[in-house]
Amino acid sequence: MLTAARLGAAALTAALLTGTAAAPALADTPGTGTASAAAVPDGLYGKGDPTYDGVWRQSLALTALTTAKVTPADSAVAWLTGQQCADGGWPSYRADASAACDTATQDSNATAVAVQALVALGGHQDAVDKGVQWFRANQNADGSWAYNPGNPGDANSTGLAVNALIAAGTDPATVAKAGRNAFDGLASFQLGCAAPAEQRGGFVYQTSPDGTPADANGLAGGQASLAAAGGRLPVANTNRTDAAPKALACPEGGAGATAVPRADSGEAVGAYLTARLAAGGRHLTLTLPGAAPAPDYAATAWAALGLVQGGHPQQAAGAVDWLAEEGGTWTKGGTDAAATATLLLVAQAAQRDPAAFGGTDLVKQLTALGPAPKATGGASAPASASAPAKKDDGGSLNKYWPLGIGLLIGVGGGLLLSLQRKRGAKL
Repeated sequence: MLTAARLGAAALTAALLTGTAAAPALADTPGTGTASAAAVPDGLYGKGDPTYDGVWRQSLALTALTTAKVTPADSAVAWLTGQQCADGGWPSYRADASAACDTATQDSNATAVAVQALVALGGHQDAVDKGVQWFRANQNADGSWAYNPGNPGDANSTGLAVNALIAAGTDPATVAKAGRNAFDGLASFQLGCAAPAEQRGGFVYQTSPDGTPADANGLAGGQASLAAAGGRLPVANTNRTDAAPKALACPEGGAGATAVPRADSGEAVGAYLTARLAAGGRHLTLTLPGAAPAPDYAATAWAALGLVQGGHPQQAAGAVDWLAEEGGTWTKGGTDAAATATLLLVAQAAQRDPAAFGGTDLVKQLTALGPAPKATGGASAPASASAPAKKDDGGSLNKYWPLGIGLLIGVGGGLLLSLQRKRGAKL
């Protein structure tokens, strides 16, 4: 059961992941949030309170800049590696890295993006291996992962875990608990032929404990789509298909198997996201209880990443264009490190010029939010991803939203939990 503190953190995570967190709690501007500007550690990207997204935003920033051929400062890398706990996981943030971690509050989303950042950086195999072992140790019996260990799994956290395993060179099909592997866990959140036609292929955030059907969730689908397509950060797939993503083939009336076959998962969610992007005017939309519908920047960014990974950059193009046009709002004028890093990852994946993305030099903008880099050669040129660390050997692998919103989102109303987070989210 979630405590009041964890419910608050979950609600905040939802706000961060969807790009709706408002000042003062999370804005990357001096003197905001629960920590003053002076409390932000040296080496960390962004100037806002790092309590809930420090590892998330640092990991995204390091991944995006490394992919852009920027060599980060040693202090930036050391800060991230210094946040890792003895058992291999990462918390959202710990102010005193010398203190032992509370295992119950370790953050699977932070751990997932940290592993991917260290793979992209190279030279951190021990830390990557420990991260994979942490995922093995904290997998739920249904094959999924929760935001914090010991809680029910969710699509966002499970998708991010799959991304991390792929980045580390570990086949997610070999990471299993009680006979259910990581892909099985991810599949448990995807809607099949029994769902309404317009929701098929989408992902729910969590399954309902009482079996009540849940609706597809934009952010869940966006983040899970990268994993369903077999991808990780940074996205560097250059495969391209001429056809649109293939929707699930369902018998008339929706009868048939409820589970989506693994082979069809990426195409099915790609078709769902393509339809939702078209319906939303090139972006996905966030709807929270008591609030007017609003653009969901994080979900749109992850949807674009998933579509590119699935070989459908043409279906992602409209969303990428929209993010280029509207991204300044999400990045708060370039002060939000996680959002800026996510936009940079999208530009790189879509093979757009990151030095002129919507009139903004994203590499320069993100670099300015952290310590001076060691080198910036070729920083503005799109770059390919680093190779996976190794093959699996079989052994590795304002303030925040009120609790009422967190509860409503968490139960069938569509809790939109992953980093940053501020994604970028920690897109």
